[in-house]
Amino acid sequence: MHTLDTVEVDGIELAYRVWGATGDPAVLLLHGLGEGGVDWLTVAPRLAAGRRVYALDLRGHGTSDWPGDYALEPVRDDVAGFLAALGLDSVTVIGHSYGGVVAYLLAQSHPHLVERLVLEDAPPLLPQDPPLPVPPRPAGRLVFDWAVKTQFTQARNAPDPGWTEGLAAITAPTLVIGGGPASHIPQQLLADMAERIPDCRLVTIDAGHLVHQQCPEEFLAAVGAFLEQ
Repeated sequence: MHTLDTVEVDGIELAYRVWGATGDPAVLLLHGLGEGGVDWLTVAPRLAAGRRVYALDLRGHGTSDWPGDYALEPVRDDVAGFLAALGLDSVTVIGHSYGGVVAYLLAQSHPHLVERLVLEDAPPLLPQDPPLPVPPRPAGRLVFDWAVKTQFTQARNAPDPGWTEGLAAITAPTLVIGGGPASHIPQQLLADMAERIPDCRLVTIDAGHLVHQQCPEEFLAAVGAFLEQ
């Protein structure tokens, strides 16, 4: 069982789900682009054995506010504000894909907030050549604001070089989980990213991009072993 709640951070209402007992070590889950906190339902209850697990709907997703501005810095700062609002001083952050990008930006700019870091098949922010096309909005109702997709694509095409340079400033022990050759994220780029983070190990689970959904047992085993070290 879990609870669903909201908190306001700098005028943005953020929705989140919670599992586990109050007072247990905190874990924050950050979903991929176009997903939401519900994306973690297959693994969150298991992670909550002895931990307090929070799954946030990032701005523009799910039942959090859709303000239209989805630059990576405000999204990152939402997460820092969320932790402050809940009185969480230092947490383990697990981010998938887009959520992993937000997670490593948080870890490099607010190192005191991130005790341990897990990046699941999260793309490095390197200039794209050729540029990624900005896809048109699909028809019908969406569970996220399509502007997140367009603005993130633009950010990936012309990223701030400091985002990659800042990986060297991450102080948290870090686990990078790659999805193997079936993932659309080039796995060598994940290896290169892991080398830039001072205390980092790389594990490959041959599941494609959606590791925690396709291979939850292997994902939980890798994360559990990392968190218990």
